[in-house]
Amino acid sequence: MSSPQLKYQSGFANEFASEDPRCPNSLPEGQNNPQKCAYGLYAEQLSGTAFTAPRSENRRTWLYRIRPSVIHEPFEPVKAPYLTSNWDAIPPNPNQMRWKPFTLTKEESQMEINFVEGLRTVCGAGDPKSRHGIAIHFYLCNSSMKNCCMYNSDGDFLIVPQMGELIIKTEFGPMHVKPNEICVIQQGMKFSVSTVADESRGYILEVYDGHFILPNLGVIGANGLANPRDFLTPQACYEDIDLGRDADGRGRYIVYNKFQGSLFIARQGHSPFDVVAWHGNYVPYKYDLSKFMVINAVQYDHADPSIFTVLTCPSTKPGVAIADFVIFPPRWSVQENTFRPPYYHRNCMSEFMGLIVGNYEAKEEGFLPGGASLHSMMTPHGPDAQCFEDASNAKLGPTRVADGTQAFMFESSLSLALTKWGAETCNKLDQDYYKCWQPLKKHFTEK
Repeated sequence: MSSPQLKYQSGFANEFASEDPRCPNSLPEGQNNPQKCAYGLYAEQLSGTAFTAPRSENRRTWLYRIRPSVIHEPFEPVKAPYLTSNWDAIPPNPNQMRWKPFTLTKEESQMEINFVEGLRTVCGAGDPKSRHGIAIHFYLCNSSMKNCCMYNSDGDFLIVPQMGELIIKTEFGPMHVKPNEICVIQQGMKFSVSTVADESRGYILEVYDGHFILPNLGVIGANGLANPRDFLTPQACYEDIDLGRDADGRGRYIVYNKFQGSLFIARQGHSPFDVVAWHGNYVPYKYDLSKFMVINAVQYDHADPSIFTVLTCPSTKPGVAIADFVIFPPRWSVQENTFRPPYYHRNCMSEFMGLIVGNYEAKEEGFLPGGASLHSMMTPHGPDAQCFEDASNAKLGPTRVADGTQAFMFESSLSLALTKWGAETCNKLDQDYYKCWQPLKKHFTEK
């Protein structure tokens, strides 16, 4: 599939409006739900927050579609052995963990595996039934979703492609998402993923509690970090496709629903991407990580990694996140009399890291694109022995850091538990990770 040139609307949490140019004036004027919509469309509201949420936090969008979403057959459970919210399958493990790049098995690579079929849960915490917690997934796929779509009743998906471009069709319009870009598909939004490359993989952060927002800037001021104008939302582009029913009278289009941690399917006879127009502030969006405006120390010391936060999902406790999405992009390092790589650290948060491209600055080897690491809360971590020796003796001057590299972190206030797939089935856990710190030398002297 070739990469399309798509148009977007820019901004974060804006009040957007879009209509397919094939149907001008399809958006109602002056009201949301007229007695009869233009072109014989149905009005349907998608609510991302409670009706009574404060105006500044209220998220909803009105969709004007050819058929309402309610036209589907009953949901039925479907097996998804590697997609789970069961955090008790294996005993707790506080060790530092690192995974080699995740791949399809030899047997799977001979099959057609689409995005939904390729979802694998690595770790998580909480419960989607009580709408509190997160899950971290990996996706591995080698084919496009055909005559099917997915939506998530449990929470929002923040998708980080690592290998292979994706064309993500949504009810709001299509998005083209490449490695070093991210996209967010919020709770309840239907989407279908087509692959451009022969094989695609990437990371997913799922939050149950609420939605991602931009972090407050405080003394930074009005501008910096991820600027709102750089977030892009698709424009309306409908398809009117009727696939009809099979010999048993069942619809030929499949809708996957992730509900309470399990996967279900419902059948219908038509494509759900039949939204002709829409308006509102509850939307999918994408962001190019290269547009992040880095803030850093310019005199001494290594600043805390919170300065690299792109998006955050706050908890009810001020200053504490259910999840932060943090990146470590190319930048200048100019601190004086400072050990410049990340410092040795024990943290009350859980830190799951991934690598999109390049070589992470605090690890000389072993942390590879498509792999990951997990440093659980209060488990010590930091630069490996070689990185410590090199940085401790380097001649200090203005230095470029992380050119050709994009590492990121999913950070959470929750204590994350591994799934059986993440600990065993994937067969990618590096049992020798701890050895990277063993050569650290004693430099202490009393004189």
